[in-house]
Amino acid sequence: MADISKDQVKHVAHLARLAVTEDEADLFTDQLSSIIDYAEQLNELDTDGVEPTTHVMDLKNVLRKDEPKEWISKEDALKNAPDKQNGYFRVPSILE
Repeated sequence: MADISKDQVKHVAHLARLAVTEDEADLFTDQLSSIIDYAEQLNELDTDGVEPTTHVMDLKNVLRKDEPKEWISKEDALKNAPDKQNGYFRVPSILE
């Protein structure tokens, strides 16, 4: 197991303003030691020639080309409007 003590767990809990019981301190000591042991196993791997990466998969956004298209005309959009004025939709005012 890694060299992490119950006192270190209590100290970190105190810095984080967390109240931990003796049983929780024992549990966290074991859990944190296991995590550190696993990290140490990863440090033993030969990573020479391996480029750092932020994600294991090569992700790309697939987007269509942004090309201008002819859409509905202003007149066609206003054709079915229940209320319109000066070429715009007229809606009830929400400000008082």
